[in-house]
Amino acid sequence: MQAFAENPWFGSLPKAEADALLRAGRPMKLGQGTFLYQQGDSFDEPFGAFFGVVKGLIKLSILHHDGNEAIIAVVEAGNWFGEVAILDPFPRAHTAVALEDSELLSIGADAFNALMSQNAFAQAIARLVAVRLRLAYGLMTDSALQSTRERVRRRLVLLAHGDVTQLRSGRSTITTSQDNLAMMLGISRPTLNKELQALAKLGAITLRYGRIEIRDMELLIGGNGRDGGANPV
Repeated sequence: MQAFAENPWFGSLPKAEADALLRAGRPMKLGQGTFLYQQGDSFDEPFGAFFGVVKGLIKLSILHHDGNEAIIAVVEAGNWFGEVAILDPFPRAHTAVALEDSELLSIGADAFNALMSQNAFAQAIARLVAVRLRLAYGLMTDSALQSTRERVRRRLVLLAHGDVTQLRSGRSTITTSQDNLAMMLGISRPTLNKELQALAKLGAITLRYGRIEIRDMELLIGGNGRDGGANPV
C-alpha cells in the first residue's frame, strides 16, 4: 500500500476497489536488466497482466529494425501499466525491462476482468487510459510542431513530475542518463547535450553526473520567458 499511496490514479480509487486490486496482485521480482516482456510477445500470462511497480524502475521502449531504440516512458514505483494488453490482447507493441532491481504486483487477466465488472474500477481504468492518451498526444504534438529545445525542456518538466505519474508538485532532481533522455526524445546525444547546456546557461537547470537538478521550475516551464509558462502536455 505504501508504494502506491502517493500515486494520483491509485489514490482516486474507492477503498474497496483499491483493496481488491492489491489483494489480486501476485508478487514478482525482476533483476536489473531482466525483461518483463518483449516487443512482439504474444499476450500470455504471466506477462499478459496489469502491473503495479512496488519498487524499482521499468523502462518501456520500442526497438526499430535498424537497432535504434525509442524510450516511451520510465515507470517509477507507485505506477500501474499493462492495462491495454488485457483490453486489446494483440502482441506487445513495446518492450518492458527493469532498469534496476524491481518488485511488481501482477494482476492476471481473469482477476483484472473481474475487477472491471465493478463500475468504479472500470471508470478508473478509462481515466488511466485517457491520461496516457493525452500524454501521448502531447509528445506527438511536440515532436511535430516544437523546436528541439522546447521538446527537451517540456520532457524535463514531465520527468520532474514523474513522467507517467504526473504528480502535482515537481521534484528538484531528475535521475536519468543523457543517453536515456536522448532516446526518449529521438535525438542524438550531442544534440541533447547542446540543448541541456543552453538551459543550464539560462539558469533553469544544473547538470550533474547521472542526474539533472532543476534550479528554476518556472523558468524551465516558461522557456525563454516569453511563452507564458505553457502546460507541458
